[in-house]
Parts: sequence; C-alpha cells; structure tokens
Amino acid sequence: MLKYKKIVGKKYQGRNGRRNGSHSRTYRHLQHNVIQINVVGKVQTIEHDPNRSGQIAGILYKNGRKEYHLCPEGLRIGANLVTSSNAPLILGNTLPLKNIPLGTNIYNIESTPGSGRKLVRAAGTTALLMAKFETWVTLRLPSSEVRLFSQYCWATVGQVSNINHFNKRLKKAGRSRWLGIHPTVRGSAKNPVDHPHGGGEGRAPIGRSHPVTPWGQPTLGKRTRRTKKYSDALILKRR
Repeated sequence: MLKYKKIVGKKYQGRNGRRNGSHSRTYRHLQHNVIQINVVGKVQTIEHDPNRSGQIAGILYKNGRKEYHLCPEGLRIGANLVTSSNAPLILGNTLPLKNIPLGTNIYNIESTPGSGRKLVRAAGTTALLMAKFETWVTLRLPSSEVRLFSQYCWATVGQVSNINHFNKRLKKAGRSRWLGIHPTVRGSAKNPVDHPHGGGEGRAPIGRSHPVTPWGQPTLGKRTRRTKKYSDALILKRR
C-alpha cells in the first residue's frame, strides 16, 4: 500500500487554494484488470477505503496471491469468488458479458476488452444487462444512458456496496476539513473585480444568462463531453 499524495498548498499567486489539510490516507491498490482466471478466492476482510465511496473486500486466492476487489452489496466474509468464463452466476463473480444472462445487475465493467474495468464503481451503483445482438451487448448505466458494449468485456455480478452513501451528511464544517475541502466564498458575495457574479446592491442577481466560474467559463449545467468522441456511435440513448 502506498501513501496517497495530497493536493494541497498555495497557488502561484501565494494565496490558499480551495483544498488544503486533510487526514492522511493510504492508497489501496484494487485489481481492476482480469488476472486471476479460474482460481478460487476467499473473502478474508471487508474494509472501508478512504479513497472511494464503496467498500473493498480482501481476497486470498488458493495460489497464495492476495488482492483487493470492489465489494458488492450483500457479500459476506468467507464467501468464495471466482473469475472465469464459466463461473456460476453468484454475487461477486466476474464473467464476460456474453455469458451473463439478460436482466442481471452488474458493476465494475470494462469499456473495451482488455482495457480494465472502469465503469459503474461508485457506491450503490449498478447497470442492467438489457439485450444481446451479434457481438454486442446493451447495458443501461446508472446515469440512465443506454449504450453498447462488446460481448468480450468483463463485469462483476451484483451492486456496489454501501448503498446508503448518498444519505451521508457531513453535519459540521470540520468534517469537510477532514476531507481536505477548504471553505469557499460564494461568487455573488464578492466584489466585481474578484468574480463575474460579484457586485451590485444587496442581494443582486448574477447579471448573466448563465452561471460562470471565476474565470468566466460556463458552469452548472454546461455539457463537458467533447464532440466526436469515439464512443458516440455506441450510445443508443443519452442520459
């Protein structure tokens, strides 16, 4: 395990940025690439990871290798997990999409075969396998986007653990500081020289058709996905 590098300190003007100070973290390396195939692993621990919203499971394989995996909701210590093309369809097992039946909830999905599992990894998220056609599989992602994936992509059966994460409330300013979040002044409370929303008498509106950042870039609803992205042709329904 490695120490997590903090993003803190002062900006080049010498003023504090919006992130400084936090509890130290140790980075737990999760195995998102498919390596241990046809080797049974046993769940040794279920742990909190400060670097992600979901919990992680410590796996011990029969060949002696130890790994961390993203823990599905309902997984128990002592369960046996396996990554295989013909693995049984039980919670936590990892299979290619072509061998997962329709209507199954999955997470930790590869975007392209062999690229590593990158999608649907936040706490409580899950994707639904909706259809299969030739070499393509249709998935509905947590964002409600419906898109195509190759049938040779790997995914894990279940739903990411810690499903009540979205109900968490910080309750006090100190918890934000523990996370490294510095107090932020509203733009409308500043002078016009400091922020485009600033100035005016009393509680004045921002005076613009759309909110912007301190540097004048559109924000709060501005689409940031770049045009002509490689995966545009795979999207059947936008979020």
